[in-house]
Amino acid sequence: MIYLDNAATSYPKPPCTAEAMARALTACGANPGRAGHALALEAGRIVEGCREELAAMLGEADAARVAFMFNATDALNTAIHGVLRTGDHVVATLLEHNSVLRPLSELSRSGVITLTLTAPQEDGRIRAEDIEAAFTPRTRLVVMTHMSNVLGVAQDAAAVGAVCRRRGVLFLLDAAQTAGHLPLTPRAWGVSMLAMPGHKGLLGPHGTGALWVSEGVRLAPLRQGGTGSASESMLQPRLMPDMLESGTLNLPGIAGLRAGMRYAAAHREEGRGRVAAMCDMMRRMLLQIRRVRMYTPKGASLVSFNIEGLASQETASLLNDAGIAVRGGLHCAPGAHRFLGTLQTGAVRVSPGLFNTREDALALVQAVERIAGA
Repeated sequence: MIYLDNAATSYPKPPCTAEAMARALTACGANPGRAGHALALEAGRIVEGCREELAAMLGEADAARVAFMFNATDALNTAIHGVLRTGDHVVATLLEHNSVLRPLSELSRSGVITLTLTAPQEDGRIRAEDIEAAFTPRTRLVVMTHMSNVLGVAQDAAAVGAVCRRRGVLFLLDAAQTAGHLPLTPRAWGVSMLAMPGHKGLLGPHGTGALWVSEGVRLAPLRQGGTGSASESMLQPRLMPDMLESGTLNLPGIAGLRAGMRYAAAHREEGRGRVAAMCDMMRRMLLQIRRVRMYTPKGASLVSFNIEGLASQETASLLNDAGIAVRGGLHCAPGAHRFLGTLQTGAVRVSPGLFNTREDALALVQAVERIAGA
């Protein structure tokens, strides 16, 4: 099977990811931060080592600003529910994933907040001035995807962050599609919180993620419970990262994430160049096929298209029969499909990764040619 669905999760993982997970289970396996014996201390070193490397990746000197999460969805929900209060206004974009749209829409429907969604320009980019134009006196938070999982276009986080910093508004950046692929400097960009998964560009296992929180940002914890700290108190600690990390952490997952992110960092430039070349080639060749309608602009890090007369899921199924794994449907991003006019059909998304080759991309194009009858 040729795997071209890396925007959903990266596959295959480098061998070091699984090896680190196995070592954590077999050579350590204790509960980090819950005891003073040697195994628990070793588990704690694994956790804190990964935390420090995540912080360094973000240009953050204080590793305590990074809290481990189950995934990017968990991180986004923790941030959104942690900072919003009754009467707040939020600005987000049509390109957001349902991990953002659903919690915000539920809060809006229940009357806790008001919500404005800004539209991208024709090239798929969000303008900082359009974000600012949506502000009201009650605007507390801006939420923006760093890169749409449908369009594959990177947004100018620094420009939006500058607006938010100038206006005293919190800024939550969803780095689900860019962590591990692009340099991330949230503090320099004026970002208040950054959410990221471990299982995509960082090449870690499923069920891992992190939330970076800038100093001065206070969140109400989404979960309360044991943290291994301040155990004499029945109140949740208010210090990072303990306040956001109740319960037993995913030790093997964190160990695998640390190994995966090291591998991703060592091969980042190589991977970016290869993915860009494959996407450019597939886009150019698919545009020459009769019945293919292309949605992603030049320079995108993935390719979204449809074959006229076929639902996206049908095309994806036919490609699966040909031994190629892609994703059809709405990709949990209904606003992006409203923008594209594909809410009824969805789109076929092709997202190559570090381990894909030019031959994989050519096989995809050839299979589409056969399906389209070109």
